[in-house]
Formats: sequence, structure tokens, C-alpha cells
Amino acid sequence: MSPWSWFLLPTLCLLPASAAPRRGAPASADCELQPQQSELNSFLWTIKRDPPSYFFGTIHVPYTRVWDFIPDNSKEAFQQSSIVYFELDLTDPYTISALTSCQMLPQGENLQDVLPRDIYCRLKRHLEYVKLMMPSWMTPDQRGKGLYADYLFNAIAGNWERKRPIWVMLMVNSLTEVDIKSRGVPVLDLYLAQEAERLRKQTGAVEKVEEQCHPLNGLNFSQVLFALNQTLLQQESLRAGSLQIPYTTEDLIKHYKCGDLSSVIFSHDSSQVPNFINSTLPPQERVTAQEIDSYFRQELIYKRNERMGKRVKALLEEFPDKGFFFAFGAGESQVTSDGTLGSDAPPTGGNAEVGPW
Repeated sequence: MSPWSWFLLPTLCLLPASAAPRRGAPASADCELQPQQSELNSFLWTIKRDPPSYFFGTIHVPYTRVWDFIPDNSKEAFQQSSIVYFELDLTDPYTISALTSCQMLPQGENLQDVLPRDIYCRLKRHLEYVKLMMPSWMTPDQRGKGLYADYLFNAIAGNWERKRPIWVMLMVNSLTEVDIKSRGVPVLDLYLAQEAERLRKQTGAVEKVEEQCHPLNGLNFSQVLFALNQTLLQQESLRAGSLQIPYTTEDLIKHYKCGDLSSVIFSHDSSQVPNFINSTLPPQERVTAQEIDSYFRQELIYKRNERMGKRVKALLEEFPDKGFFFAFGAGESQVTSDGTLGSDAPPTGGNAEVGPW
């Protein structure tokens, strides 16, 4: 994974969808199958036209962890499509530059100037702990590729004192042993983008960087402080051994391998945008957590899905003779009959335009 890819925004929730039997997927994913095999899903939808176009649901983990479990029909659809579209253009240097700029505090401001002293000191202590532990978290394979702890820490957390608190919160949430061990291998989205470029396919993006970035910067300061404090509390509890995360990246990978689209695990896609709601919070803090959750759902699910869906529909109408392959986070890979990417939409299996393989 490239050093910057940790902050690409993941899908926040998965949508209900009709199921399709998987074709060509290995049977060794240790899946606990549902009573009906048809309840599993291959994360590939066909847009029924000539030539056909496709939606494929990706996952934000190293591609090597899931590639062998992606059914052959999905890989064939990718090979056959002449145009591949992603959420963002991950191979464009401007994308990386714009994402980096979006995270920064206004010129002349530092994190120490904007955070309460106690939160700043706790944050600094935690990052010192991560830097100390990182050499022991790295794998022999990473070291064999020349990926060293100091370089990796600076690539992820370098210049952290200049970043906006919300992005520091996301950074802290990703600085875990499991995440560090996965660095050095492209996430599935990026791998597909690199393959599309290698195969000289036409590529594009349905979103602008600002549309993914600005909603996070739109939280008010008290909400950001709450989110950062809760993230630090969670990490401190994990370090002390007094907390276990209910859903891990390993759980996410297992459910993706098994084609379990309906699993609640996907609503925590790598937990890069955490869910702060829990029953132990005092009433006022629970209200704040619910406000943040509602804000993210509105901005990063509902509005985003509608916007992306309209752009997909426009592309399909403008180029009726082209075969598209849309690779989006698995939660966006469902198109309703009105051309939107529905968030709580009914299954698409009966839709005349979109159907699962």
C-alpha cells in the first residue's frame, strides 16, 4: 500500500442487495454458509445493455488478502470492459496532492495551538508509543522489501502537528498493528486502478477530491474534539488490554471472501471513520455521537450516493455503445431504477436495467 492510501475514505455502510451464486470462487474461505447458498453475493452486478457494463464492490484492504477469492466472473468483466471508473483517480498525482492539502490546518496554525493541552499531550504520548512499537509490528516480508519503521511512521504520521484534528483522529485510528502489517501492498481499489493503467484501459473518476474531503472538515470543533478524545480513549484502552474491538479488519476480510454482503461488519469498513455510539456514554455525549453519526450518514452516504448515481447514469447515457466497469466501495455498488446509488433501497434483482450475475 502506498503511504498515502490510509486516508482514502472508505464506504461507511453496505446496502441490501439481491444475491447471486458465486462462480469460480475458491471454497476454502472458511465461510459459515447460510442455509441458502443464494444468500451470498459475488459483489458484481451487470447493467443489462449491449455491450454490458458492470458494478463491482471493492474493499479497502490489501488486494492480496482477497484476490484469490474474487469470482472469475468479476475478473472477466474487468478484462472485457474498455472503460474503468473509480470513486477517485488513485493514479493521478493531483488526487494525492489535493487530499494532502485538504488535511492541513490554515497557514500558520499548529495542532498545539488549537487542541486543549490535555488532549494534545495524550495524542503526543500515543504517537510516541506507536513509533516505539512500530519496528516490532513490521513483518519480515516488509523489511525484505526495504520498508522500514521510521520511513513508514513518517509517511503516515509525518507533519501531524500541522493537520486538522479530524484527520489526526483518522490517522490515529489507522495506526494499529494490523494496519501497519498491511502496508506495502496496494489496497484492492488501487490495484485495479494500476491494472487498468497497465492494460491501457480508459479510466476515470465519479467524484472530486473535495467531495470526499470537505464533509469531514465540516464537523464543528466540539464534535471533532469529542471524536478525537473517544479515539484516544479507545486506543489507550487497547494498549492497557481492557478493550477488545468487536469488528476487526480480519472479520471484514472474511466476510468479503465469503460474499456476505448483508453482514453488519461492512458498516465498519476498516473502521477508518469510527462509530462512536455506545451504551457506556453519558447522555450528552451519546447525543454528540448520534449527531456525528447522522452527519456522516447524510454527507458520506445519502448525498454521496445520489451524486455518484447521477454521474454514473449520465455516463451510461452519453456512451451507450461503451462497456463500463465501475469499481466502488462495496456499499456504493447498487444502482436503483432512477439512476441513484440507493442507501436503503430495495434489492435490484428485479430491476430491468441492473441485475446480479
